[in-house]
Amino acid sequence: MSVWIAIGVTAVGCYAVKLLGLLVPAGALERPLVRRLAALLPVALLAALTAQQTFADGQELVLDARAAGVAAAAVALLLRAPFLLVVAAAVVVTAGVRAMGG
Repeated sequence: MSVWIAIGVTAVGCYAVKLLGLLVPAGALERPLVRRLAALLPVALLAALTAQQTFADGQELVLDARAAGVAAAAVALLLRAPFLLVVAAAVVVTAGVRAMGG
């Protein structure tokens, strides 16, 4: 039963947040600071999600093949490689480390 309560509270919360977003005056959304934050927020959220998925396993901090793949992708990005090459580098390095037993 507590799962349904959590689902209900989450649904109501999501609806309330959406409603609050619709009530924000348009002028407030046109400010340069708000526009800059809105542009950077998705990048920050994606970076946080990537870090959590790469370095966490439940409640533990782990360094495994995923970390090597992210490092390879970071190097490819620093070298200004195209996006598909960045992804390919991460995949190949991760698979290689896993194949070596890591």
